[in-house]
Amino acid sequence: MASHFLFPQNLRAIEEEREDNLLYAQKPIDVASLSSSELEEFVKGVSFDLSDKEVFCIEEQDIFDRVYSLVRGFCSLIPSCKVTVVESLRSNLSVLLPNIDSLSRQDDETPMLDRISSFRNAFKIYTFFLFNIVLAEESNSASSNNAKVTASVRRKKPISSWNWEPQRGRVLNLIANSLEINLTLLFGSSDPDENYLSFITKNAFSMFENAALLKDSDTKDALCRIIGACATKYHYMAQSCASILHLIHKYDFVVTYMADAVAGAEKKFADGTLASSLIREIGRTSPKAYVKDTVGAENIGRFLVELADRLPKLMSTNIGVLVPHFGGESYKIRNALVGVLGKLVAKAFKDVAGEVSSKSVRLRTKQAMLEILLERCRDVSAYTRSRVLQVWAELCEEHSVSIGLWNEVAAVAAGRLEDKSAIVRKSALNLLIMMLQHNPFGPQLRIASFEATLQQYKNKLTELEPNKPSESPIDGLPYDDDGEVENTANAEQIIEEQPDSLTDSLSHMDQGIAEKDGSVPDVGNLEQTRALVASLEAGLMFSKCISATMPTLVQLMASSSATDVENTILLLMRCRQFQVDGADACLRKMLPLVFSQDKSIYEAVENAFITIYIRKNATETAKNLLNLVVDSNIGDQAALEFVIGALVSKGDITGSTISALWDFFCFNINGTTAEQSRGALSVLCMAAKSSTGILGSHVQDIIDIGFGRWAKVEPLLARTACIAIQRLSEEDKKKLLLSNGSRIFSILESLITGFGLPDNIWYAAADKAIGAIYMIHPSPETLAAEIVKKSLSSVFDGTGGHASENDINSNKDSIFSAVQVAKLGRYLFVVSQVAMDQLVYIESCVRKIQKQKVAKDKMDADGTANADQQKDNSINAELGLAASEDAILDMLAEKAEKEIISGGSIEKNLIGECAPFLSKLCKNFSLMKKYPELQASAMLALCRFMIIDANYCDANLQLLFTVVENAQSEIVRSNCIIALGDLAARFPNLLEPWTENMYTRLRDPSVSVRKNAVLVLSHLILNDMMKVKGYINEMAIRVVDEDERISSLAKLLFHELSKKGSNPIYNLLPDILGKLSNQNLDRESFCNIMQFLIGSIKKDKQMEALVEKLCNRFTGVTDVRQWEYISYCLSQLTFTEKGMKKLIELFKTYEHALAEDTVMDHFRNIINKGKKFAKPELKVCIEEFEEKLNKFNLEKKEQELTARNAEIHRQKVSNMEGFVVASNDREGSADSDTDGEVINASTEGTNQSSDELSKSKFVASEESSAASSDVTESEADGFEVTSPKVNTRGVCKSRAKKSQMKEPKGTVSAAARRSIRSKQRYVQNGNPC
Repeated sequence: MASHFLFPQNLRAIEEEREDNLLYAQKPIDVASLSSSELEEFVKGVSFDLSDKEVFCIEEQDIFDRVYSLVRGFCSLIPSCKVTVVESLRSNLSVLLPNIDSLSRQDDETPMLDRISSFRNAFKIYTFFLFNIVLAEESNSASSNNAKVTASVRRKKPISSWNWEPQRGRVLNLIANSLEINLTLLFGSSDPDENYLSFITKNAFSMFENAALLKDSDTKDALCRIIGACATKYHYMAQSCASILHLIHKYDFVVTYMADAVAGAEKKFADGTLASSLIREIGRTSPKAYVKDTVGAENIGRFLVELADRLPKLMSTNIGVLVPHFGGESYKIRNALVGVLGKLVAKAFKDVAGEVSSKSVRLRTKQAMLEILLERCRDVSAYTRSRVLQVWAELCEEHSVSIGLWNEVAAVAAGRLEDKSAIVRKSALNLLIMMLQHNPFGPQLRIASFEATLQQYKNKLTELEPNKPSESPIDGLPYDDDGEVENTANAEQIIEEQPDSLTDSLSHMDQGIAEKDGSVPDVGNLEQTRALVASLEAGLMFSKCISATMPTLVQLMASSSATDVENTILLLMRCRQFQVDGADACLRKMLPLVFSQDKSIYEAVENAFITIYIRKNATETAKNLLNLVVDSNIGDQAALEFVIGALVSKGDITGSTISALWDFFCFNINGTTAEQSRGALSVLCMAAKSSTGILGSHVQDIIDIGFGRWAKVEPLLARTACIAIQRLSEEDKKKLLLSNGSRIFSILESLITGFGLPDNIWYAAADKAIGAIYMIHPSPETLAAEIVKKSLSSVFDGTGGHASENDINSNKDSIFSAVQVAKLGRYLFVVSQVAMDQLVYIESCVRKIQKQKVAKDKMDADGTANADQQKDNSINAELGLAASEDAILDMLAEKAEKEIISGGSIEKNLIGECAPFLSKLCKNFSLMKKYPELQASAMLALCRFMIIDANYCDANLQLLFTVVENAQSEIVRSNCIIALGDLAARFPNLLEPWTENMYTRLRDPSVSVRKNAVLVLSHLILNDMMKVKGYINEMAIRVVDEDERISSLAKLLFHELSKKGSNPIYNLLPDILGKLSNQNLDRESFCNIMQFLIGSIKKDKQMEALVEKLCNRFTGVTDVRQWEYISYCLSQLTFTEKGMKKLIELFKTYEHALAEDTVMDHFRNIINKGKKFAKPELKVCIEEFEEKLNKFNLEKKEQELTARNAEIHRQKVSNMEGFVVASNDREGSADSDTDGEVINASTEGTNQSSDELSKSKFVASEESSAASSDVTESEADGFEVTSPKVNTRGVCKSRAKKSQMKEPKGTVSAAARRSIRSKQRYVQNGNPC
């Protein structure tokens, strides 16, 4: 009988001599010392013996020693020898495995026992040697990968014929197969010996630590089978669970493989013990353990989700042990559990088989899981809230949300749109998108359609049950076994009457339903009708829920987070697809986002624009664009111009679309209105920005239609035609001047000076008409002068402006009763607009000259000019004549600009004549108050003149600010504040002393004025045209403005300001804090402002510096309110380790403020924040600091209480001293009266008793209310205290003898003090004397 083989601890341990008839290597051979030929012969001999003899010949000592020698030196073998050794061992083991089953068929017992022993030995030896070969080869390959190989060695290395990876997979799969056969007869029990299983599992788990090895699918599958068989079939459970959890905690890449192994074991052996044990072990772990081990918590969470995906039913039976972890602090575990519940809801309850009781239990379990998911939407962690919304989206996609729960989920998602975390908002937006895409109510979600259909079927339901009270539709909603609403498909078709639903969750209803007499289709019996009504009711609720989110979505489009904007646009696109009410209006508001500097936002807007408005049909595209322009405001039109220009450049708006637009403009398409014609021309003007040749082919049509009879039908058409003329290309402008020059100028002149257009449109049209004249006329100033003269004559009927100027000087406004105010307003507009365009014209001429000069200089530099010219240029350069040319050009331009107004010259030109008249007109406040429209025109003209001329501006600045402050019309104030922005940009030195007055407009009662003030000041500040410091606190107050638009603009200013340089807000914050503390702001507003401003500071260094700055502000401040504000700001800072240390070091600066409870609360908040991120060393310091604060707070309170009591006591003593002195004075005067006069005995007692009673009352009131010393002294110094009439019977005669001796004023003897105390006691006891 051969020796038994026992698994050693390692390979080398086989060489150790063993007792008890155990097999070991007695004569191992060092194969490394053999030559290659000797080694080949040696290997061939071993291979021959293994193949020629019985499979259990391996237990023979000689063969065992030789095989062991080859395995020990396996790494030094040449590739061919390696292949031979591995194949020999593997083939023998593969032959051995089927023979194990044949052992049970042996008849002779004694030989069978010997044979079983031999088979067992051979089985162990083959497994041991093969596993060691795998371990040795993996160890060798790992070391070779880590070693540095030089290029020369790499070149000399021969091509290896040894491909290890396939061999490894085959060997491990063979070992896995050996574990899955029946080994009961071989080992005498259902479980192999402990050493065998320990060896297998230990090495298998060690191989799981190699990520590269697991990439081979054969190897990975084999290892998973080995672990599953050992743990499940052979009950090696505890050790396997511990090893699996250890690997999961340590390596994130093994999570999926371990889930495969556990699920594979359950499927192979129909035994979920391993999975259950792991789940219970995870559940038994303390939730606090996962707080520290964040990586392990994440891996465990992933493992649970993977396991729930593979084994949903098993996980559902064990979920109870995991639910308590929802109360743990680790959000990663909560995230995982949310994912587990999502998998279970989707997969664990699909089996419809079973008894009714078990089905009801399953439904209750599912409902409990859904309730947990809804509850987790309000989790404290943003990551968990985001994850649970993602799970709901997955459930919607898999149609696992019933109609009864659909609206509740939609309401939760809509509420999460206002979450403070961007990742939660993103998940909420995606959930709503998914709910729309897979909604069970149909492809159209219009509220009106649902209401109409619902009312019809409610009437139908009433007819079917006339004697029954109407039930709630939701209560009557029938559910199937899985909680889904029945007859949903019927509801969809009847709601929309469209069989092609966009959702995947709906099936088509039968097509045999026919309408009768125009009534709604009959859906069947009473129960089916009730179900349909319930479905319609749920659909209506869903439509209203989505429609109600539109205001929130508009706010999200203004979010600073790009993901918010992108996902909001996607949701609005989906809403528009399902015809949700309000979606189109919201999508219009995305247009200004094309100016966003974030490329992703611009691309999202552009893609949405193309999807909505650009069609394959050119006419349809043209109609969409012109309708969009017609309904847009000025801001939207600017955005549209930008988008349309970009799309024309890219070719998305094709030539056929342009042709269709011309057809609409020229009324070539039937049914075109004048408004649509104007819209088409507007789109063409926008497209002309990118392609100037678009308008040239239809110039005659622009003139004929734009200024013809259609302009009377649509007055804005003339304004649009003027814009089109301005945007003609240079060649087209020249052609226009040659062909229709006089005609077009006559049309423009009559448009400006005539009265064919209403006032509200004339101003806009005249503006563009004057601009067109200056754009195309060769000498525009001449035509402009004629227009100004005609406009002036129409106002004053040939008298000129002198009469009106004289009347204004004499403060007479009677002349304006004969003058039409509208004409004067138009004249002022024309003259000021001409002045502005003249200024722009001069600047454009200067730019043209400069461009020509640059081109000439470039041409000279390239050598294209002749030699004489180059010589002259070089001489001019040496003499400095080139620089003088630039100076002359600047001087001429400046002179031309001054001559527009001629504010400082004696001879005034046409416009200059109007300037003084305009100033005096604006100063006539009584007239302006009488005609507010005239004031608006006059102030607008005044501002334009001031922008043109610096002297005129300086002379009228005080007038302008007076009007800004006192004008009753908010339109006038708004116009003036806008003009002030232009003035500050053009003449910053003149406006600098008036900065405070400009900031004052931020407190204007008008919302419009405040909004314009915020816009103007934001522009000046962000473009460095105005100093920020000094009055920025006024802008900070607008952060909490009652108007949401103004508040958003102020926040936007500070957000953009924080991006400049090193964040100016950091430097401004202490100044803002100081000024806001002294203003009459309520506490909530202050806190909101400072919280927002501090939130814009992100750098740790700036936060640390702010700690020091704010702490130092405590010194020298005695106001308790400021202490509270400073401490609140400190509590809003993001503290680092350095910041906490600095706060602790600066304790002396704020120790005097710690007596206030509010201040202490803020410091406690800081301490709580610090404990969350602090390391152990810092945490100790923070705890000591907390004890110090609490101790100091108590001491301060005790000191204040003691001081207060001392002050009260001092006041009492001083009051009593004054009382004694006063009483002595009165008694002394009474003695003197007694000496000189005869005292009436009948009244003496009365006087004395009255005096004593008043004293007793005084003392009693003094003790009870602690009256002030001032009042006491005044009473003691001579104010008479009256008392009621007192019965003199029984009055103590000893009173008259009391205090006969006078003492010096201000001193009280000990006897007097005792007397006072005795009197107090006497009075308190109830005795009157």
